[in-house]
Amino acid sequence: MNQVHEAITAHTRKQHAHLERFLELDEARERAIEEAVSLCEKGLSFSVERINAITAQINAHAGQGISPLRKPVTEQMVRDYTARRNR
Repeated sequence: MNQVHEAITAHTRKQHAHLERFLELDEARERAIEEAVSLCEKGLSFSVERINAITAQINAHAGQGISPLRKPVTEQMVRDYTARRNR
């Protein structure tokens, strides 16, 4: 019985660690999106490369556990979001 408890505990810890890493990456992605939106709002040039690099990390990480996938972001998506946000 003790082995079963230890196995469940180890599995739970592994899932928790996986989700914690996902949250870190997702927060970094959101910051990168906000930076791009801020530049777009100011009429300055921006890039989605950093956003999509983090997105790739998230999606690779998702393949190792239970976290969700994220879609790549295009520059047009940032422009559209910025326009909707500023209405």
